[in-house]
Amino acid sequence: MELIVLWDIDHTLIENAGVSKEIYAAAFSALSGRRPTGPAHTEGRTDRLIMRDMFARDGLPEPDWPAVEAALTRAGEERFNDLRLRGTALPGVREALKAASAQVDWVSSVLTGNIAANARVKLSAFGLDPLLDLSAGAYGADAELRPDLVAIARERARRLHDVPTDVPAVLVGDTPRDVEAALATDSGIIAVASGIHGAEELAAAGASVVLPDLSDTAELLGILETFAVDGKRPRTSLGCP
Repeated sequence: MELIVLWDIDHTLIENAGVSKEIYAAAFSALSGRRPTGPAHTEGRTDRLIMRDMFARDGLPEPDWPAVEAALTRAGEERFNDLRLRGTALPGVREALKAASAQVDWVSSVLTGNIAANARVKLSAFGLDPLLDLSAGAYGADAELRPDLVAIARERARRLHDVPTDVPAVLVGDTPRDVEAALATDSGIIAVASGIHGAEELAAAGASVVLPDLSDTAELLGILETFAVDGKRPRTSLGCP
């Protein structure tokens, strides 16, 4: 059965060890000529909204988006080595991505608030980028709100791989915003309590499946296969302890 699997990156696939917030701060400083008054607020939001809020919080006009994206790209490239040294791929992620990519009828890509350039930086720092079809993903420059990214990823899967419009899609992510995006778009959701949001919070947000992490490849693959058969209604309703 066909399936579109869309993975979040930060705190789902990798631990960025604070490098993400450093990227936002560096991009802000490059554009404004001064340090931000506080760290970026992320938690599943898109780069467009994150940077807009940083400028608004500091009472500064927001630069044009192409300038913001260019600054984020430079800041990400400059911190590739920091990310590789300080961050890590999370438990089971490499095996999970390999298992999903081996399914010939599946499109396995990303749905992330990061711009595409920084998504690639974060994945390539740990050698994960070859395990994903990044051309079929959706990124933080594509839309302001996370639910809108789902339709973009679906359209790219259709255009690049001739995936029918009624093929189920499932999001894998660690924040309530991932859950909300799935529910708002009639997609499946596998929530992962590998970030700052606990299993109870993710379940309360509406996740039908919550896992502590992605370390059990067989369990994860079984749940994904159930989504492929049953759409957004997996037979396994909860995978957390």
